[in-house]
Amino acid sequence: MDLINSLLNLVVPPASLVMLAFAWPALSFINACEWVYNTLYSENMEDKVVIITGASSGIGEQVAYEYAKKGAKLVLVARRENRLRGIGENARQLGAKHVMIMAADVVKLDDCRRFVTETVNYYGRVDHLVNTASLGHTFYFEEAIDTSVFPPLMDINFWGNVYPTYVALPFLRQSNGRVIVNASVENWLPLPRMSLYAAAKAALINFYETLRFEAKEVGITIATHGWIGSDMTRGKFMLEDGAEMQWKEEREVQVTGGPVEEFARLMVAGACRGDAYVKYPSWYDIFLLYRVFAPNVLGWTFRLLLSTNGARRSTSLIGTGRPLLESSSPPKLLTGGPFTFPQHNPQQHQQKME
Repeated sequence: MDLINSLLNLVVPPASLVMLAFAWPALSFINACEWVYNTLYSENMEDKVVIITGASSGIGEQVAYEYAKKGAKLVLVARRENRLRGIGENARQLGAKHVMIMAADVVKLDDCRRFVTETVNYYGRVDHLVNTASLGHTFYFEEAIDTSVFPPLMDINFWGNVYPTYVALPFLRQSNGRVIVNASVENWLPLPRMSLYAAAKAALINFYETLRFEAKEVGITIATHGWIGSDMTRGKFMLEDGAEMQWKEEREVQVTGGPVEEFARLMVAGACRGDAYVKYPSWYDIFLLYRVFAPNVLGWTFRLLLSTNGARRSTSLIGTGRPLLESSSPPKLLTGGPFTFPQHNPQQHQQKME
């Protein structure tokens, strides 16, 4: 058996590359045809019910606006209810048929049961569940002084996606609905100062890749972004205590990157087409080949970039060394229009981070 494995180790990688090289034109043509067909016959979201977690800012906010343009009925979930009110009004002006807002903590299973149950009781169905709640950091693991920040990072980035999915899955089966996941390139391309974030995202992606086979009636779109602008791109780690935000890290990092709005647009368009993956930008995929077939080259490159950046505290790779959480660009929309506020106790339903 060892001899067979040794032989396959030598033969399979180069043979696979050769086969892929010859098949690439045909595969590209098939993918292009499939994309055109799915675009022409994409899902009509008018009057469909969409739950969006982490909707108070950033990706979640922009995703809400994109679904609103398609005439969907929105359920906006986040901790900051005051932010949701304005976003709900903006969404209705853009075309949302109805907007319901709920303050909830996505890492609490009871809160997730509440907002999914209230959605089904009010609308009678759930068509899309969009999980955008996320929490990032830019500190080196060994520099962490307060380890109490570790569990929230894992909870929000992993359980904050799993719990809503667990509760909504039976209703998504009934409607042949879809789960849309806010992922990041760090799930397979981990970089310095993102150790816990990368670990949580890697666990999240593997969870949904497995669920893709287990829940065949429910579509899953994994949207992967690179480094794009956000409220947290200034190198600060944020953890909430009650209603106030407490800054735990004070690293100033120069920020560049693509717009949150464009990623949200691609995310929603891909979900309506039924795409399994949405990538922004897609050129990051080239690093995956290096990681599989030439991992040492990739490692040397990043070590070289780190060594030429000088002090550790100012390291920034490919734009910014910080994952996305919330957009720093303000909404350019007028507010107006009624929407629904389910009754709840805000003291019991506060979300740690949207």
